[in-house]
Amino acid sequence: MTAPRLIIMGVSGCGKSTVGQRLAQRLGVPFLEGDALHPPHNVALMAAGTPLTDADRADWLEAIAHRLAGLQTDEGLVVSCSALKRIYRDRLRAASPDLQFVHLHGDHSVLADRIRQRQGHYMPATLLASQLATLEIPSADEAALSLDIAEPADRLVAHIEHHLQLNHA
Repeated sequence: MTAPRLIIMGVSGCGKSTVGQRLAQRLGVPFLEGDALHPPHNVALMAAGTPLTDADRADWLEAIAHRLAGLQTDEGLVVSCSALKRIYRDRLRAASPDLQFVHLHGDHSVLADRIRQRQGHYMPATLLASQLATLEIPSADEAALSLDIAEPADRLVAHIEHHLQLNHA
């Protein structure tokens, strides 16, 4: 199996970082926390409860795309990135054509509870509604794996690993 390149995507509170970190460890590839690449201006906007625009997200997506494009042929990477719109996902795919997406989704109340329980994260629960409104669920032609966050993180990781084995055997 070639080294996997995956974006773990979804709205805030879906478990992108938790699942992404565990998956990267299981696959033996690096993990990139997409939120760490947000410029300070974006972090300040979100911390103040202001939704990001496409223009706000452009440099952030470019930074992630740059990391993907810089990978060697045999290097894998798991990235947590909301990738809310198809145009964002298309930009990331352009940087790494073999990139795969895993869309984590769940009930609004579960997402909101998770956000409220987080410690030390700048994203307030008030932005969840705007993220859900912005989200363009991956269409069938995007071949994204869609998983419900009602499952425990370790089970989600197992589903992703199984999916990778089926598609790269």
